[in-house]
Amino acid sequence: MTVFRPERLDAALGFLAEAPATLLAGGTDVFPALGDRPAPARVLDLTALADLKGITREGDHWRIGAGATWAELCRADLPPLFDGLKAAGRQVGSVQIQTTGTIAGNICNASPAADGVPVLLTLDASVELASAAGRRVVPLAAFVTGNRRTARAPDEIVTAILVPQIDGAVRSDFAKLGSRAYLVISIVSLAAVLRVEGDSVAEARIAVGACSAVPLRLAALERDLVGRRVGALGAVVRPEQFAALVPIDDVRGSAAYRRDAVCTLAVRMLDGWGAQG
Repeated sequence: MTVFRPERLDAALGFLAEAPATLLAGGTDVFPALGDRPAPARVLDLTALADLKGITREGDHWRIGAGATWAELCRADLPPLFDGLKAAGRQVGSVQIQTTGTIAGNICNASPAADGVPVLLTLDASVELASAAGRRVVPLAAFVTGNRRTARAPDEIVTAILVPQIDGAVRSDFAKLGSRAYLVISIVSLAAVLRVEGDSVAEARIAVGACSAVPLRLAALERDLVGRRVGALGAVVRPEQFAALVPIDDVRGSAAYRRDAVCTLAVRMLDGWGAQG
């Protein structure tokens, strides 16, 4: 087993250019996924790469370094746009997992129930990737391609998550349903971002996790929310707005239960915003 822990990004990319390797950031998904299998032959440890650190504002967008942990995100001084992502971060595993696990690792793991992906979809996030040949940026909606599948090439490293700034009055939230409050995989999850002008919704972004092979935005519900008064949003929610979802039956819940539960989550979240004024 070869483990390489470089301090420079170019050295890391050179190592990947030689042959594929397992990328290690927090390791909170990599090691449990091994089970009884042997450790991978080549491991690229990303934890010493300064280029992947930090959460910063750069012009018209925010840059979340691929090495930023959930705990760092929750402590960061960020605008209300990120309230939903922070809410998701506080429900990712235990405090130990939040301190070690990275936001980029959560999207690279590409679980249908990943807590970070629905929120990042509502933030219109993109993924920055680097290889020895250069850099590219891929919308998150195109980066996560299926259950445990992404568009990352074997010679690429995710270097950052990019989130466009939204000006004006913005509300953001995240909720999930599990068998208990913490240390649990989502049965369903829901993320929402609303831009409000006066007392009405000017823009809406709603995404659902754990109800399809990849988390999805709900275009029909988003359209129906625009122009509505903030104090009466729960009444807008209808089952047909969730028709794009393809939930499954598993040990955590049936498909029918998931469809009903996500509608209920949406009503509660939207009505809750109305109660806040």
